[in-house]
Amino acid sequence: MHTRLASDDDWPGIWPIWHAQVAAGELYTWHPETQESDARELWMLPKPAVVLVMEDDEGDGRIIATAQITPALVGLGDHVAQLVFMAHPDRAAEGADRAMAEAAIEHATELGYRAMQSTAVVAGNTRMVAIWRVLAFRVIGTLPSAFRHPWNGDVDLYVMHRFLPYRTYRPRRD
Repeated sequence: MHTRLASDDDWPGIWPIWHAQVAAGELYTWHPETQESDARELWMLPKPAVVLVMEDDEGDGRIIATAQITPALVGLGDHVAQLVFMAHPDRAAEGADRAMAEAAIEHATELGYRAMQSTAVVAGNTRMVAIWRVLAFRVIGTLPSAFRHPWNGDVDLYVMHRFLPYRTYRPRRD
């Protein structure tokens, strides 16, 4: 699998992943009926946001996973990255979601971020929580009943965080 920066031309390959994952209503806080044009605006954010795509090794350039890295806060909090990642449902079981997260962590480190967080990890999604934990994230907060799960009702969201290795301190300034 090969990871690279996404371009606007990649949206047709990202959309089926985004749509499948969000429409299921189990993992992400975006509304399951989000239209494609709105989804594009939500995912393909301008700089300083970065969107990554992971392509299949089969050489056809098929996008199998994507990640969005943004500063968690503006100004003096822009050294902490916010990460959201997702993989095509057929490829998540093969580890594409974890591989995408690992690549995003590496990319954020190269960009000079010093820590990373996710503010909306669905507590009942044991697979995703396990991936975050294996990648050295820890739960630093719980938002009680903050997610309307389609069949489990209101469930908790975790705020998860980890520090990133940094080779030399580079302030995040454009």
